[in-house]
Amino acid sequence: MPHRLLLLLLPALLPTLLLAQRQDPPFSLPESVELRRNLVYARYGQRELKADLYLPKSGPGPFPAVVYVHGGGWKNGSKTAFSRHAAHMATRGYAGLCIEYRLSGEATFPAALHDVKAAVRYLRAQAASLRLDSSRIGAAGGSAGGHLVALLGVSPQRPEWEGDGGNPTHSSAVQAVAAFNPAVDLVAFGTLRSNDANNSVAAFLGAPFTAKPDLWKDATPITHAGKHSPPFLFLHGDADTTVPIAQSQKMLDTLKAAGIRAEILVAPGAGHGFFNRPPWFEPTLRRMAEFFDATLAKP
Repeated sequence: MPHRLLLLLLPALLPTLLLAQRQDPPFSLPESVELRRNLVYARYGQRELKADLYLPKSGPGPFPAVVYVHGGGWKNGSKTAFSRHAAHMATRGYAGLCIEYRLSGEATFPAALHDVKAAVRYLRAQAASLRLDSSRIGAAGGSAGGHLVALLGVSPQRPEWEGDGGNPTHSSAVQAVAAFNPAVDLVAFGTLRSNDANNSVAAFLGAPFTAKPDLWKDATPITHAGKHSPPFLFLHGDADTTVPIAQSQKMLDTLKAAGIRAEILVAPGAGHGFFNRPPWFEPTLRRMAEFFDATLAKP
């Protein structure tokens, strides 16, 4: 009888069971990590941008730091998306700043890039009080956030891309970038006539590709990748239909051709956002940690 009941209930339970397999693993803050919530890291007039800061409770410092940038098509998402990554890295001796940024419904490009750069400058400005090493700052992001950290890594130090979010005397340069399924070739999206990602990019940039192709090219990380780029790690699922893995592979090849250290973790059969879900969360977190250990190591 119990077996028959189970068989009868299985069709109703199956969606719930499948959803559980796709959900993020549970998160709890490690005892060795301090969390400071909703710190204001940038201001634009009355607009305040906030971030959550994860710090090691012990250790001599100064600590390397990583800025974490969430995805969501530049139109939604939360600064908590990389909470578990930042907390884990804090157990390894890293400070982690998980930021919110201005989305496409509020402001168009380069506003979000201004925000990411402001976050890096904020960490450098607070380095002494937070026991940070201002010469060892990395960035990690996924999808739209992957685009932003990739552009952060390779973008020229243009005044119009720095913004006025605060701490203008500090550099926004980063020493390493980990990009999860990043949209690094916006022009490739722009040449598609009908595509959800294309619509998201147009909203982010404030114009369709046909109206401002030069803007789309300028906001594309591959455009600026070259010999002055920092080391890169790409993490991408080969079944990603939202941002095809060819995007990461193209920028990987561009960086390698320029003599830059560039690596990729390919997740077989994985789709978009795979890195936050079983069974890929632990392997991708481990690979990211190894990458930053190597690239942000003490001189």
